[in-house]
Amino acid sequence: MNSPQQTRATATFRAMHESGCFVLPNPWDIGTAIYLERLGFKALATTSAGFAFSRGKPDGGVPRDEMLAHIREIVKATALPVNADFQAGYADEPEDVAANVRLCVETAIAGLSIEDSTGRSDCPLYEKKLAIERIRAARSAIDASKTGVVLTGRCEAWLVGDPDPLHTALDRLMAYAEAGADCLYAPGVSEPNEITQIVKSVAPKAINVLVSGFNHQRTSSELADLGVRRISVGSGLALAAWGAFLRAAQDIKTNGIFELLADNSSSADINQAFRQT
Repeated sequence: MNSPQQTRATATFRAMHESGCFVLPNPWDIGTAIYLERLGFKALATTSAGFAFSRGKPDGGVPRDEMLAHIREIVKATALPVNADFQAGYADEPEDVAANVRLCVETAIAGLSIEDSTGRSDCPLYEKKLAIERIRAARSAIDASKTGVVLTGRCEAWLVGDPDPLHTALDRLMAYAEAGADCLYAPGVSEPNEITQIVKSVAPKAINVLVSGFNHQRTSSELADLGVRRISVGSGLALAAWGAFLRAAQDIKTNGIFELLADNSSSADINQAFRQT
């Protein structure tokens, strides 16, 4: 049974997808979740890669139950709606995806995403019919929960190096929308004309666009003008933190100097941020 907090969060999150454009940043632990909430963001999303790196594992290397515990931890750390990066649902077959989605919903999330990447180099995307059935199964599991959790259907065409990613994404995202996805997402798309085509193809349903190092020139206002409803940064913030850490650590080891530590945030500032009530 969904809690009053989950009921409020899902209602808020669903309303955010109905008009306008919002940024959905991705914390990877309790501290980053709390800080992003206090900075004024209105919703958060987990990042499978960011969390995996914090555990000394590659993206995709965190097992289901460890990921569920992490998602629950982030939900408890904030009053904001949380969208779970639930990867490919930790299963191949639709009935198993549905069972895992039920477990994810029980963490009190407000939304979750299911992607169509298999993780296999010989067949990087699930066959289209199976991919659609997986989204339909996730939808049925959410509907049975009566929580109103927002379902995002992801097409990984760009990320797996599909030879014609736009065609593949358009074809699949329209099918995922028909299968019950509330929000559609093709991480890796960058060109404005391609984003516009995706927006129009699934309208009036919402589109999420990933902004990270490969397309960091894009602005939230520009994407809003293209009709994008939701902007996430995936592992971008985690990679920013890792970038600063790697550069400083390598400089210390290689050159025996500590100059890059001069760019650090101060302990006093971070302590103050976490003292806020």
